[in-house]
Amino acid sequence: MDNRARDNDENRPVAKPLTDSATVAIREALEGRRHGIALLLPFAGPAIVVSIAYVDPGDFATNIQAGARYGYALLWVVVVANLIAMLFQSLAARLGIVTERNLAELCREHFPKRLVLLLWVISEVAAMATDLAEFVGGALGLSLLLHVPLLVAMVVVGIATNGFLLFQKNRFRPLEQMVGAMVGVIGLCYLVELFVTPIDWRAAFPHMVVPQLPDSGALTIAVGIIGATIMPHALFLHSGLTESRAPVRNESERARLLRYSNVEVTIALAVAGLINIAMVLTAAGAFHAGHPEVAEIQSAYHTLAPVLGKAAAGVFLLSLVASGLSSSVVGTAAGQMIMQGFVGFSIPIWLRRAVTMVPSFVVVALGINATQALIISQVILSFALPFPVVALVWFTCRRTTMGQYRNGFVTGALTIVSALLVLTLNVLLLLQMCGIRIPGLQG
Repeated sequence: MDNRARDNDENRPVAKPLTDSATVAIREALEGRRHGIALLLPFAGPAIVVSIAYVDPGDFATNIQAGARYGYALLWVVVVANLIAMLFQSLAARLGIVTERNLAELCREHFPKRLVLLLWVISEVAAMATDLAEFVGGALGLSLLLHVPLLVAMVVVGIATNGFLLFQKNRFRPLEQMVGAMVGVIGLCYLVELFVTPIDWRAAFPHMVVPQLPDSGALTIAVGIIGATIMPHALFLHSGLTESRAPVRNESERARLLRYSNVEVTIALAVAGLINIAMVLTAAGAFHAGHPEVAEIQSAYHTLAPVLGKAAAGVFLLSLVASGLSSSVVGTAAGQMIMQGFVGFSIPIWLRRAVTMVPSFVVVALGINATQALIISQVILSFALPFPVVALVWFTCRRTTMGQYRNGFVTGALTIVSALLVLTLNVLLLLQMCGIRIPGLQG
């Protein structure tokens, strides 16, 4: 770590991310005094929080389109997207553990001031765009579930998210527990959907491993699934959640912590991946044969009720509300971390929550379709994504930053190839959303 990084130590705000009991449990695990499941449980949290970014309302919309239009054919795309997510989130976690800095702080310490300010503005806009999709998506589910106007549902979701953020009081453990519970709710909801939806499992399994693109329209959806896999705020947040969560005393403990972190990333994002697969399976089983035109969350709900019954439609909305509420809370926490990292200060959490909700209320008040709002947010994210991805790859490949934990040849190659793939697909998706014709992506 260079002198500039050490000089910034005294200016960094010190937060106590865990409860005393969680800190003791982590210390016991690192010292080898825990075994089996009791060994891994204290380290569960950061990847669980980040996993909600992969089952947010934007994923609902994309997966519904994939299943309704193409049945099981695009399941392999979801698998590939999840593997890429595992790779980048493991790197983000490693960056925090090794450097004891989050990605935003490292950018501030190593990049020129003007570039840092530019990155901060871009990241803040991306965080607000992310919150647009998550907040509106959750409110849309609550509106349909309770049969209330969308604006009323947005107020309720806003109060709920702000209340939890204030209750959290700068501790990460309540956030980890809440998001873990919400991911569990979403998972249980889709487990129920799998039981009530007619699914041809024999036909579905091969499509998880055999690449297939039925037509150019399928290629477009595949671009959307993979291109929007990595959320900018999730990279900043994951590195921040691991930077001081489990202080280590020597390199042996650090290496052990990295192994446990990789296990947690694999399990948490595998669960998120299974939920996404379940979304596609449910949409394929419910809509593909008779309603392939379903492309929006509202139409999916209204079509699901007569096809599978009101209970199944209600379970679908419950999972959407859980997704929107938890991902909105996580997005706000990530925004706080981004500001603190880039510029060294933060604003009251209630004020950030209020500011990030403004674009959502404006969009809905103007009468813009909720699904269209999701698309707008993805356009903004496509602009913002290259910056944190390139920064993450650069830092994790540098010996001066990571020391002995820098990316090896294989990991480095996979990281660079994956980054180029994701960034290329985001550019293609962005161009298409702007109405520019791309050969092979039309039709």
